[in-house]
Amino acid sequence: MTSTRSSTASGIGRVLIAVYAVMALGATARSLFQIATKFDEAPIAYVLSAVAGLVYIVATVALIRSGRVWYRIAVVAIVFELVGVITVGTLSLVDAVLFPADTVWSAFGAGYLFVPLALPVLGLIWLYRVRITEGRR
Repeated sequence: MTSTRSSTASGIGRVLIAVYAVMALGATARSLFQIATKFDEAPIAYVLSAVAGLVYIVATVALIRSGRVWYRIAVVAIVFELVGVITVGTLSLVDAVLFPADTVWSAFGAGYLFVPLALPVLGLIWLYRVRITEGRR
């Protein structure tokens, strides 16, 4: 019987999980504060930041958990995150009127030192590496 223990939470994966956890906490707390105090100023931006926070939470949990289902959830969450960063990042630069306030993903995460752009790329590379190491196809 093969082990269901995933190696996503070992080695560099632990650092990746820690960064995801920090991003989850930061994005979620910031968006909740903005939604509670100034939602009428930029509702789309603040809701997108909340979505980013939720994606970071899901990715963090999925990377911590073991098994094929959690592995797939991690892949879906991180791909969603990458698409979100690229889409929101591009739109925020092309049409600044859409985002009167910054989101986590605005300007490809410039307000977060571009961590939101680098994180999903690194996450997908890590998941691919784990998949190859564990022999999944």
